[in-house]
Amino acid sequence: MAYFERIRDVISGPFSEEILRQRSATGWQLVSLEWRRELPDSEHPTEGAFHEEIPYGLRISDDCQRLEVDPAENQALLQMMEMLVQDFPFSSIVSDLNEKGFRTRDGRRWTPVAAFNMIPRLIEVGPRLFSTEEWESRRQKFARLT
Repeated sequence: MAYFERIRDVISGPFSEEILRQRSATGWQLVSLEWRRELPDSEHPTEGAFHEEIPYGLRISDDCQRLEVDPAENQALLQMMEMLVQDFPFSSIVSDLNEKGFRTRDGRRWTPVAAFNMIPRLIEVGPRLFSTEEWESRRQKFARLT
């Protein structure tokens, strides 16, 4: 399986082709261009034009160049996944999350609806979670209980 690295260059002045030459010379391929403009007062932003939510469990890195795992949110995802695998109802899952001090991204207590809405994210992150050592230790603990 091929792995790819991505970086983002922030342009603070007039565009120069030199950055393209430098990146190309070191093996980088241009995969995207992002444009922005200041909107006149009479114009409203196009829906979705600049707002993209960061997936739960991730955060912007300190250098603002990439997304990285958010440890607290990742623990909440692990806890949800473990309890879903054990077939707990959503009411029990949110009770457990709230008792352990986990909160939603906006700082609220978990509700069954909020936990249910995390299912697409759990499906997306599942392969990464299942391959971690922490998940393996949780799985072994669960196997001993059954």
